[in-house]
Amino acid sequence: MTLRKVAKVVGKKNVSLALHASRAAVSVAILLPGQARWRGAGSLFLSGTSCLLQARHRYGTDGSDQVANLVQSVTGVARLAKKTETQDALLWYVGMQASMSYAISGWVKLVGDKWREGSALPGVMRTRTYGSEPIYRLTQRYPKTSKAVQHSVLAMECLFPLVHVAEGRLTRPFLAAAGSFHVANGFVMGLGRFMTAFPAMHPMVAYTTAPSSHPAVVGRDDRAAKAAGLLLAGGIAAGALVTAQRRAVVLEGWPTSRKVLTRHGNELMYETGGPDSDAPVLVFCAGLASTSEHFAWISEHFAHGSDHAVVAYARAGYAGSRRHSKAPYELAESVDDLEDLIRAVVPESRKAVLVGHSLGGELIRRVADRMPERLEGVIYLDPSHPAELQRSERQRAGAKDLRDTLTHVARYTRLGTGVLMSRPGWVEKLPTAYREKVFAQYTDARLWKAGKREWLAVEKEFTEFTGTIDRSPVPALVIAAQQTVDQDPEQLLMYNELARAHQGPGGEAEVKVVEGADHDSLLTDAHYAHQAARLMADFLDSERRRDAAGSVPTQEAGTER
Repeated sequence: MTLRKVAKVVGKKNVSLALHASRAAVSVAILLPGQARWRGAGSLFLSGTSCLLQARHRYGTDGSDQVANLVQSVTGVARLAKKTETQDALLWYVGMQASMSYAISGWVKLVGDKWREGSALPGVMRTRTYGSEPIYRLTQRYPKTSKAVQHSVLAMECLFPLVHVAEGRLTRPFLAAAGSFHVANGFVMGLGRFMTAFPAMHPMVAYTTAPSSHPAVVGRDDRAAKAAGLLLAGGIAAGALVTAQRRAVVLEGWPTSRKVLTRHGNELMYETGGPDSDAPVLVFCAGLASTSEHFAWISEHFAHGSDHAVVAYARAGYAGSRRHSKAPYELAESVDDLEDLIRAVVPESRKAVLVGHSLGGELIRRVADRMPERLEGVIYLDPSHPAELQRSERQRAGAKDLRDTLTHVARYTRLGTGVLMSRPGWVEKLPTAYREKVFAQYTDARLWKAGKREWLAVEKEFTEFTGTIDRSPVPALVIAAQQTVDQDPEQLLMYNELARAHQGPGGEAEVKVVEGADHDSLLTDAHYAHQAARLMADFLDSERRRDAAGSVPTQEAGTER
């Protein structure tokens, strides 16, 4: 409430103009020679008023504003500090922040393909916001030089922290390269504020990297650097412990978890629940880079509120399931595994109903073609379609982004950075008992490695798919998320095609849409998941009534009842 009142006052035109005028006057005063403590107060005034005026910035703040505010705040406190130890600690902070800023920026660029391939600079130069037509033409005329420039930027940023380990010998070359980089950005891309903000950290880099024998830094207190090193080592150790603990949680499964060995030598972990009855068993197959716990709302609904038993499992490589196959991965391997699971877990006296979400929908479709005699039906929840990468422009456009995302996250999490991942909102929408285990899987590298492996196979097979979907005698229900079909009408056409493949002798199918749901919330949001569960229950009841009607012998013609 107080901040809102202050923001309202600052938002008045006269107040805002007065603050800007005073900032200009203080900025000029700071450039004049004078007493350090007054200049420190001026720096703190500038950083404080920047925070006050931030709400009036139409587009928020960018990196240059953040760096400028950091430098003003820290140097202001350093100028007002009476102890040299405090001053040195603050200067070390800015120097290390500069190294970290450049290094993180460089390594993030390095992970992507565009900077390594040399297409990033031409891509930026051809945009309206930051581009330059003359420079873009030069990149096209001299592609090798353009690529060399981009690789030089990568080298400068990624290797910038080396200034702290060479006793000052690399400081001047790196600062000259970084300064030139910002000047070029200022003139070519119009990022003038970057030209002054980031180089404002360079004096602190020079001060902290100079050898202790240098006359300008005699008596410098370097304990802040040592403390930062200890904190970094402690953080890495703590992160490793958390990562190991989460991996143990992932591999352990649930107290009721069991395992089955498939023909490929893979170990599948699965859980069962629900009553022991004659009703069909629901077998849940999750989507790509997903977990069996995503079905929690639906599986709990049937396990505790119906006469259907449920089976939820993790594909090889996910959760506690292990992939031992040495053969190159193809989707057929997961189809084989699921078939083996059904034959091993579902009694022959009971039929199964396969429930698949996203990629899981394509997998259960293929399994249904192999064992229709064991199935009561199949239920597709916003499923994949084998022709979607050819027929849907939206799916095709997102394919490369998904591949890049899976590649990068798999790489980062293998380095132990999963401990830094924030808890996504959809995790908090799951039943409370499932959240910690799902989050442990989400931060575990195995999930992303398996997801990447599956997606590469999906891209290959879906791109090569020709023809139409084979007809199936198994009854089916397709449940679509409204946002999926609204954003991409081609998806609804493919869902209808999938349903028609199950219509005919012995088979019935239809498409139902859950209003308001998107691809993920169809499972993770209790409201939408319960709607889907009710549609599933209605489908199962109708199939049971149809089977019962088909099993009742009809009266012979002319016989009275």
